[in-house]
Amino acid sequence: MLGVSRETLTRLRAYVDLLASWNPRINLVSAASLGDVWRRHILDSAQLIRHIDRGPQVLVDLGSGAGLPGLILGILGVPEVHLIEVDQRKAAFLREAARITQASVTVHATRIESMTPFAADVVTARALAPLPQLLERSAGFVSDKTVCLFLKGRDLHDELTAAREKWIMRTQTLASLTDPTGHILRVEGLRAIDRPPSGRSDERPR
Repeated sequence: MLGVSRETLTRLRAYVDLLASWNPRINLVSAASLGDVWRRHILDSAQLIRHIDRGPQVLVDLGSGAGLPGLILGILGVPEVHLIEVDQRKAAFLREAARITQASVTVHATRIESMTPFAADVVTARALAPLPQLLERSAGFVSDKTVCLFLKGRDLHDELTAAREKWIMRTQTLASLTDPTGHILRVEGLRAIDRPPSGRSDERPR
């Protein structure tokens, strides 16, 4: 279903094996979901690759946790991925997962708010926060060309209503391939209602 090369599939399997071995110690994902890990986590994350342009893309994944979706997208070929995860144990897992899968990712073991702002081409998040708070955390990485791709659940309509009280944006809601109640929310042109458009530095964190 993923339609990936044998090499990429081997790297994804290495990630799944590592996830299974680390999960009992630091609870990266729910134990019950590991029985359906390829649909619940790998495909759920990988489906975003269809909405990311080919070429030199810089992606920021907020609250990466187990690396879903950011690390998976790095394994699938997004050339520069920044994973932001404040939990030091989860950050250690991400570093080890990046090592064994040879994904082109940088792990930032810090709070999202502590990051130096820079413009990303793509911002992603999964199960991090309701949309109004998620947009606030994304703002430091958004330029007028940035696309945000958020994996959201059944409450998306209410979250959008609340978010539009503070944010101007263009949105597109896409069906999830893995969850009949889930959605992919695509956000472009994000700007706070009381905030003028602001350019972001192209300088990447080291």
